Amino acid sequence: MRVPNSTGMPAFVAALLVTAASAAAFDDSKYPDFGGQWRRAARVQSDRIGAAFDPTKPFGREEKPPLTPEYQAIYEANLVDMEKGGQGIDPTYSCLSPGMPRVMIPYIGMEFVVTPRVTYILFERDWDFNRHIYTDGRGFPADMGLEPRYLGYSIGKWLDTDGDGRYDTLEVETRGMKGPRVYDASGIPLHADNETVVQERIYLDKGDPNLMHDDITTIDHALTRPWVVNQTYRRVVSDKPIWFPHMVCGEGNNHVSIGKENYFLSGDGYLMPTKKDQPPPDLRYFKKYDR
Repeated sequence: MRVPNSTGMPAFVAALLVTAASAAAFDDSKYPDFGGQWRRAARVQSDRIGAAFDPTKPFGREEKPPLTPEYQAIYEANLVDMEKGGQGIDPTYSCLSPGMPRVMIPYIGMEFVVTPRVTYILFERDWDFNRHIYTDGRGFPADMGLEPRYLGYSIGKWLDTDGDGRYDTLEVETRGMKGPRVYDASGIPLHADNETVVQERIYLDKGDPNLMHDDITTIDHALTRPWVVNQTYRRVVSDKPIWFPHMVCGEGNNHVSIGKENYFLSGDGYLMPTKKDQPPPDLRYFKKYDR
């Protein structure tokens, strides 16, 4: 073992003392029990395969998102493309992050790690990344002087809504998102200006501590009004929950995006169309050879 030199020892000891003091100051009895593995609760059955952003509605058109006429037309064109075999405007087939607020559906397991300054939400899929919800009293950076990200920048505040001296609700606001993003796999669009604001209230069900609610309000210029949905998550009741290995999106992904078209790579390595009468890619920069 390497022994720190005399110059570095005071700093090393000070860091340990700060860490110990921080750990002692954190009284987890003041916070709700968000521990364990959480999975999406039951949803409305539909004749289409997918998880609707609004879990009380069928997946697809019947979800009836409150879109402006312009963005409803974009959504309809997206659905028509999907019905023909295309990917529509859902960017996740190319392994882009679902982003906020879609990441909070969630698709597989997630975990909350609560600390005094940050609450982390860890996702099981590699392209969902992890959320950092800052609860240390900071505000949003001036002019959002940060590079936009798919999950945005989240500021949170713990609330004691029933006055019993313990926190029970995490209130969150997220800004600074980048696109492209859609609400769910049916391709419900968010506005291209990426000025989305997502507000959340995350809390445990009063009648069932293994049920978590996330009241999500999305404010976006593609909507005629704020869209409010309640996501519900069920805790896996086990002291040894199974965390499956991270799904690696890029592994075995045979989708090939060229320009505005999506093709599929066959088992023998050739491009295949994904929908009827799809044009081939533009080969203007390739020499033509006689076979």
